Formats: sequence, structure tokens, C-alpha cells
Amino acid sequence: MYDVLIIGSGAAGLSLALNLPDSLKIAILSKEELTEGSTFYAQGGISAVLDKSDSFESHIADTLDSGAGLCDEDVVRHVVENGPQAIHWLLQSGVPFTRENNDIEGLDGLHLTREGGHSNRRVAHAADASGKAIETTLVSLVKEKPNIELFEHHIAIDLITSRQLAIKKQQKQKNRCYGAYVLDNSSKKKHRIKTFAARFTVLASGGASKVYLYTSNPDGASGDGIAMSWRAGCRIANMEFMQFHPTCLYHPHAKSNLITEAVRGEGGKLLLPDGTRFMPKYDPRAELAPRDIVARTIDHEMKRLGIDSVFLDISHKPKAFIVQHFPNVYAMCKKFGYDMSKEPVPVVPAAHYTCGGVMVDESGHSDIDGLYAIGETTFTGLHGANRMASNSLLECVVYGQAAAKDISQRATNKKTGISEEQIPDWDESRVTDSDERVVINHNWDEIRRFMWDYVGIVRTTKRLQRARNRIDLLLNEIDEYYSNFRVTHDLIELRNLAEVASLIIRSAQRRHESRGLHYTLDYPQTDPKLDHVNTIMDPIKRR
Repeated sequence: MYDVLIIGSGAAGLSLALNLPDSLKIAILSKEELTEGSTFYAQGGISAVLDKSDSFESHIADTLDSGAGLCDEDVVRHVVENGPQAIHWLLQSGVPFTRENNDIEGLDGLHLTREGGHSNRRVAHAADASGKAIETTLVSLVKEKPNIELFEHHIAIDLITSRQLAIKKQQKQKNRCYGAYVLDNSSKKKHRIKTFAARFTVLASGGASKVYLYTSNPDGASGDGIAMSWRAGCRIANMEFMQFHPTCLYHPHAKSNLITEAVRGEGGKLLLPDGTRFMPKYDPRAELAPRDIVARTIDHEMKRLGIDSVFLDISHKPKAFIVQHFPNVYAMCKKFGYDMSKEPVPVVPAAHYTCGGVMVDESGHSDIDGLYAIGETTFTGLHGANRMASNSLLECVVYGQAAAKDISQRATNKKTGISEEQIPDWDESRVTDSDERVVINHNWDEIRRFMWDYVGIVRTTKRLQRARNRIDLLLNEIDEYYSNFRVTHDLIELRNLAEVASLIIRSAQRRHESRGLHYTLDYPQTDPKLDHVNTIMDPIKRR
């Protein structure tokens, strides 16, 4: 029995764990190795008001502008005003941020870069591998904590709730979470499913960009937390807003290789094959427009000209500058035959970030008692219709700390929770091993392909309906398969992926306008009547 079960080991989950009291017994689950998540691969950095020429009001205004009328201004203000403190905590934790002046300690000596949507330099970074620096630093601190147990290669199957257990008087009491059933992939023993009972459960399992054929995310980004919370009874909001990063390296052998937005922040230009710039024609901010605008413009130019990619060029900068600021991106491009210091690099958009998710309050608490969600898994109101660059890691730390504070206060009530004896073991008595793995592989591939074709950067009513028809059939097929065969890592992810795909499609069908990341040819204009109107999916009205 644990006090706190954290599902996910990225910046959100680790920030939470490190801000909880040492008196609490904590378990952290990771689907793969602890560092194998989206945080580790984040390049740009974390935004905060750290320069004297900058201001909270400016950061708030930029975020609201990027969010296209759907941000919650109170949430934006809360996160932005806690930004400097979040960076200070990371510095105190030992994160090696790049410094402008090594002689100046603390926040004042940090080197700040600028990214799309920002009107000032406010992105603290560790060269071009900021996520790696944050993740490895926090992991090392967590490993030193005797009250924290780490479980690598453990994937949650489903949440355990009072409704599911049919606990008495549930009609009079709010649904409560008591932990999760978890598949242990680290064990040599076949089909090892564990019960993790906990007084408080936290979903910090990341986003769902793996629902698309092309993505910058690691393989584990299959929307597990969103799907599990939906099945458990949580409301989900704004899933139509899936962000596509404008610049991933285009190469037949390059998988999920992101080229950080900071390259454009430091003067990189987007070019057509003939060397012509095109962004200034579409937005006065040109290459530094918000990501939705840049990605949609690239997609338009590629379709208009029938080309496989556009090009990103920073070769006008000195080689020393490029190698110093972007050592990892430079090395990655060289690996695939491109020298950033001498030539433009081919780039295409790819699915990058889930702006919607589990609805939570200012402390990360969901609709279910005892269940929290933080990070990319959530809908907080910060990102609106389009996330501004480098606000995501900021949200992870701020909400990780807020959830830790709330849990710490609630944990003083010893009556919260349930005894492990009241939770039945996972029942595999009616299932067998599957001899049709091809079903999983085929369905996985089909979902990702039709999501890319029909529910991608540019949508239409007909495309969405085609996707809806396919996902409804696949959901039934996957449910039947799930009922008859033992769970595996791939089956769990496929089940979650299908559920998330359905939520994205149905959310997109409900929004009859174009706004931020949701662009449809049938409703190309933004409807002012829908300002501050979120798309909320209620589990009571399932399908």
C-alpha cells in the first residue's frame, strides 16, 4: 500500500515526487526506462520572465494570443507568475542551464533564447538538450530518496475506483480512485499483473501524439492517462487541439528527430526548394509565428507545390555559433548527411503535443476523488487552442508542485484510501494467449494512418466522418480482442490509442470553426461566439 502512486516519470511526475514530504511512501511507474519519455527529448527549454526588460503581463499576453481565445486567463497568470520560482527550484536541484555569464549566480546569469509566439527572450535552456538535463537531474535526486520506489517497465492497465469495485453507498459518495492494475514487463514471469493500491494516484503519463503516423514523440506517447481516466469517469476537454511541430528533420531513415524551435529563434529561415522565403507572406511574425500558423503554412506550401519538404536555413550564422548553441541538432543532422552550417536542412511538420486532456483544477485534482493529473495528460486551461513554445515544461513543474502541496495537506487525513484486501486481484481466468498478433499490428497501423490523413493539420467534415466510421468499428474489434486475450504491452497501448483517437475525432466534429490547431476547410473562420467555449467530453454520454 502506497500513500502516492505516480504513473509517469517525466518532469511532471518527478517534480511532484520531489516536492512531497519524505514521510509519504511513494511509487513511481515508468513504461520503459525512467528517462524514456517526452521530457528527455525536449530540446528548447522552459519559459519564464527572467529578464528585466520582460514582464509577467507580456508573457501572459503572448500565451493568451497563442491560445487563440481559449486560455483561462487566471490559470495563465498563475503559471506565469510562478515561472521564476520554478526555474529557481530547478537551478537549486542542480539542472545545468546554459549561462550568459558564469560569474553571475542564480537566475540573473542565465542565457535566454526566444521561440515562436514569444515577444521577448525568456526561454531558459541547457544548450539544445534542455529536457535531457532536467530529466537526468531529477531522476538522480529521486533515486536518493528512501521513501520513493521506482518501477521501470511497468505499464498501467486501468485505474481502480470505488464504482468499479461496487463499494457500498457509492450512490451517495463521489467516485474515488484507489490505485491501478499494472502489467510488469520487467519480470521474467509471464503475465505478471500487479495491484498497486494507493491513497492518492497521479497520472503524469504524457500526451497522445503517437496516434499519428508521423510524430516527434517517443513510442510511449499513446495517451494512456487520458484513456484510463476517461474509462474511469473523468471529463476530457479540447482533444481536437493536437499540436504539430513545424520542423522535424525529413529523411527516410530519421525517426522523430525534432529540430528545436530555437533554431528559428536565433535567425533560422524557412525556404522553398528554390530558396525563396515564404513565411512573411502569411504572418508578420514570419518564422516566429505560433506553431499552428507555421505548421499549417508549411503543410499548405507542400501540398500546393507537391513537394516532400521545405527547408530550414541557419547557414548564414557562423559555424561556431551553430555548434555552440545547437550541438545535438548539429550532430543529428550531420549523422543523416546534412551540415547546418553550410546548407539548408529539409523539414516537415509532425505531431508533437496534446493540448487537451483530463480536466483538472488548480491543484491538478480530477473529477474523481484521490485522482490527480499533471503535465501533458491534462487540460488545465493554460494552452487554449495552441500551446506556446516552452510553456509545457513550465506547466509540468508548477502543477507538480501544486499537486504536491494539495496531496500533502490531504494526506494528514488517515481515513483516505482503502486496504489492499478490499481490492480483488486481476482476473485472467477467462482469457488465453493470442495467436493473432497481426490484429494488433494491423489496427495500430490503420489508426495512425487514417488519423494522419483525415484528422491532421487540415481537416474537413467528410474526412472527420470517414475517421469516425473507422474508429467506431475498430473500437468494437479491439474491445472484443481485449476481452478474450491476455493483456500485453502492445494491446494496452492499442486500446488506449483507439480511445484517444475517438476522443480527438468526436471533439473535432463538435467544433464548427477554425481556431488555433483545429483548422477545417468547411469552417475556415473563427467564430467569436465560441471564444472561451471548450469542447468537453462527458463519460456519461460515451458514444
